[in-house]
Amino acid sequence: MGSLPDPGELTHPPPPQPSFDEFQRQTSLMTSCTLLWKELSDHFSSLEQDLIKKSDALKAKFQALNNETQQSLQALDTRESSISKSMSIVLESLEKTTKMSISFAAPGAESQTEEPEVDDSEGLLMKLKSLCHKMAAKEFWVFVTARKKELELFRSELPKALADCVDPPRFVLEAISEVFPLPSSNSTSNSSDLGWACVLLLESLIPVMVDPVLGKERLLVTPSIKGKAEEIAETWKKSLEERGGIENVKTPDVHTFLQHLVTFGIVKEEDVDLYRKLVVASAWRKQMPKLAVSLGLGDKMPDMIEELIGRGQQVDAVHFTYEVGLADKFPPVPLLKAFLKDAKKAATSILEDPNNSGRAAHMAAKKEQSAIRAVLKCIEEYKLEAEFPPENLKKRLEQLEKAKIEKKKPASPAAKRTRASNGGPMPPAKAGRSTNAYVSSFPSPPTYVRSPSHTQYPAPVPAYPAVPAVYGSRSPPYAYSPEAPPPAIVGSYPVSPVNFPAYGGYNNGMAPAYQQPYY
Repeated sequence: MGSLPDPGELTHPPPPQPSFDEFQRQTSLMTSCTLLWKELSDHFSSLEQDLIKKSDALKAKFQALNNETQQSLQALDTRESSISKSMSIVLESLEKTTKMSISFAAPGAESQTEEPEVDDSEGLLMKLKSLCHKMAAKEFWVFVTARKKELELFRSELPKALADCVDPPRFVLEAISEVFPLPSSNSTSNSSDLGWACVLLLESLIPVMVDPVLGKERLLVTPSIKGKAEEIAETWKKSLEERGGIENVKTPDVHTFLQHLVTFGIVKEEDVDLYRKLVVASAWRKQMPKLAVSLGLGDKMPDMIEELIGRGQQVDAVHFTYEVGLADKFPPVPLLKAFLKDAKKAATSILEDPNNSGRAAHMAAKKEQSAIRAVLKCIEEYKLEAEFPPENLKKRLEQLEKAKIEKKKPASPAAKRTRASNGGPMPPAKAGRSTNAYVSSFPSPPTYVRSPSHTQYPAPVPAYPAVPAVYGSRSPPYAYSPEAPPPAIVGSYPVSPVNFPAYGGYNNGMAPAYQQPYY
């Protein structure tokens, strides 16, 4: 019989022990699964964050659209009320104008209506309103341009008068058409000479055109008049080439064009570069900084200010700086001091110019004076006294003024009678008002030594007779000879010498004659 297996013995072979490689494989697999899980978790978290952000953005846009819709509705309501109010204003103006026209058209109205006297602001306003009621644009233009000295009075009264026009924008365009955009064929005036009147009328038109509710956001101008204003602007731009470019256009014309754009609200984005060049070329005008902002050049101001500084127009740069609030970026005091320094250098160069020696001192002083005045005005306007005390500048200005006055003083009579040519004496000064006083500008004659060139003399001059009546109270002519002693004085009358030879030392061989006394 076979032997039975021992229960303590294994019937199967024992399983193999796990190896280290298998452990590393399992560990690597676990690590890979962990990383994959983390990556998926981060991905889903990122997706969730993006969805939240997009949802918030959509909510913000939705809210903005709601706000914009509400604002648009409110604007429409305001516009509607504005239109109704504007219509009521126009109807009132039309009714008033109609009554005025009927009164003018009535029989005998012209004889009863007296022409207002333009001697004060009230009379001026009445005259302007009369012309506006009649829509007499040409007569209105002649009246305004003939009174440039009343410019400040016109500024306050013109808007009131233009408000009585049936169509103020059309009226102003007809008035300035004499010189803008180009002088008319019948006009004898230069457009640049009357640029002040064009700018004045265009500025005075703005308060008349603004909406009573919306203000400058809406202008009360008809589409036809606005289209005509655009045509005028295009005509002016085309004329630039004929005039030789921006550099050859006069500043009053440029100012009128830019004010025309602002007044009628016809600024174009594609012409911004042109506006910038025009403003910089005419930057010395007082209104240019405000016009630049109205033309949409606010974001270009830093570059424009730097360009003005580079061109030596520091004072103009200061005005632009304060208009847009860039005084921190462009401190005004260093700019003003640099402007004075440049003016001093220019004055020195003028003095050193050999080709301009005659008026060099006058021109140099004038240039320095104008620079000091401009800086003083800037200091006063922008309250810079603490940073830039003006006392020294005022003293220097007084010195220049005194020097100018001293140069204008007439030379003394003695200096005028000094004569260097030929060594000969000058005739005496004009006699005083006394009729009997003998006046002589000649010193006592020294002992005369005959010159070799004076070898021959003319025949002696016969003695003068008694003073004839033809001379009246005047002294008779007296032939002077350096060889003769001075005339004897009898009482208050000189006694004419007798038989003195004529002096031949003058170039013409004739004795000098006294000038007639001045009365």
